[in-house]
Amino acid sequence: MTVPNHVEIIEVGMRDGLQMETDFVDTAIKIALIDGLTDAGIQHIEATSFVSPRAVPQLADAAQVLAGAKRPPGSRFAVLAPNIKGVEGAIAAHADEIVVFLSASESHNQKNLNRSIERSMHDVAEIAAHVQETPILKKGAIACAFGCPFEGNINPETLLKIATHFRSLGFQALTLGDTTGMATPPLVSQTVSMLREHLPDVRLTLHFHNTRGIGLVNVVAGLNAGVDSFESSLGGLGGCPFAPGASGNICTEDLVYLMHEMGIQTGIDLEKLIQVSLRMESVLGRTLAGQVMKAGPRLRLHSYQNAACATG
Repeated sequence: MTVPNHVEIIEVGMRDGLQMETDFVDTAIKIALIDGLTDAGIQHIEATSFVSPRAVPQLADAAQVLAGAKRPPGSRFAVLAPNIKGVEGAIAAHADEIVVFLSASESHNQKNLNRSIERSMHDVAEIAAHVQETPILKKGAIACAFGCPFEGNINPETLLKIATHFRSLGFQALTLGDTTGMATPPLVSQTVSMLREHLPDVRLTLHFHNTRGIGLVNVVAGLNAGVDSFESSLGGLGGCPFAPGASGNICTEDLVYLMHEMGIQTGIDLEKLIQVSLRMESVLGRTLAGQVMKAGPRLRLHSYQNAACATG
């Protein structure tokens, strides 16, 4: 198996993860968590979302978070911006990148955005025109790219049509979202190959959920298909409120650990990252799904003298 020597890991927990939390996390704590992530070496962070505060109260402080977080050289702060108003907020807050999304499933798009795919594609074109003269980067995202909880399998032609639309509007990259964990290794390979054949100049990012326990297996399938960019969430936080069964994203610490054990560079300090995840766990007041944050790296050794010993 030939895999990339280096991968980009994009942290989405501060947006995709926290948006599901009902108890508001203080703005200062969000900023401290983001600073911890950049200190650990994560350069690309989806920091927040410029959406209606009524719809997602947790992210009502988007501008304050971007204003307060440190921005080390080389860092890129992305924000979700579903409409023109959101884009204007992102520009005013000096976001580095906007993420514009729609779903490959008509049913999910109606639930998530309250509009048809065709209408959403028109909205994307309006957004692209609105930011054409700005330095902000544009990234497209396609939800339910590997399956829909309402419709089942996604028509590859629909996926290609949406991806081609993003590309025609000058979007520099594209995320394929596995919104409810319906991806499988063969499906990942087929989908990536199909898009690579038709859109070879578009950089693909894969966004997996661990709903059915094979999120990291799908990462390996993506690596084998030549993908070198993945999204993940601190502690495995996240989900989609408009998709039944959409449990958390793959966990960032677990993903980093896998990459390092495969000899793939990430530029991330795993031990520092674990400390940020433990801080997030403390903030939320419950055990998170991440495994490496509990066990530590493979070669983290323990005291022999203090270990329990069988008796009798």
